[in-house]
Amino acid sequence: MFLSILKTQWAWSRLVVALGVVLAFLLPLQTVQQAGLLGAREWEITALLDTVESWSVWYAALAAGVGLLVATSCWAPDHRGRHVYALSLPIPRWHYVLLRFAAGAVLLVAPVAALWIGAVLATATAHIPESLRAYPHVLMLRFALATFVAYGLFFAISSGTTRTAAYILLAIGGLFAVQLLLSASGSQSQLAASLWDRLVSWPGPLQVFTGRWMLIDV
Repeated sequence: MFLSILKTQWAWSRLVVALGVVLAFLLPLQTVQQAGLLGAREWEITALLDTVESWSVWYAALAAGVGLLVATSCWAPDHRGRHVYALSLPIPRWHYVLLRFAAGAVLLVAPVAALWIGAVLATATAHIPESLRAYPHVLMLRFALATFVAYGLFFAISSGTTRTAAYILLAIGGLFAVQLLLSASGSQSQLAASLWDRLVSWPGPLQVFTGRWMLIDV
């Protein structure tokens, strides 16, 4: 049963996974492209670290994008078919959802492995100053965690009906609309900002996406 679902899931999301693999492999190589041009002087080391840090947003965006697209591809065919296939299977609903989740998670291993290979290759071929160290394994683990967090979040949203997803988006939009009204009335309340800070600050579930994604650091 799992292999059948994995095959269908691969057929639906192979383009997303393939694109994710290519981008994940190339991203670390682009991150260290200036490392060979820099010496060990202090200002050059600072410039190298600033360059590496400037790529942080792309690691987070790639993890979120791959997780989102793979998660939505898990349920798009079921929504189009009104879940007839799922209801016709001789297994409980929770078992089917678990199989769907596991199949998508297996496919996410490919871009994570590609980023790890790219990071190892990039740091092995770049001329890194002696005062700095490479962290390809740590970067891979963080990318994996961020990808699976995004995947789990959007998988849960996509598993419901289109109406459920619309309600969630309306709730988020309503929150920001209330914040705009409060700001326009002169209120100092920061509902949206406070909620966002709770999500992206420790121990918030989205904290992994923020901060510095450093392939090379002190």
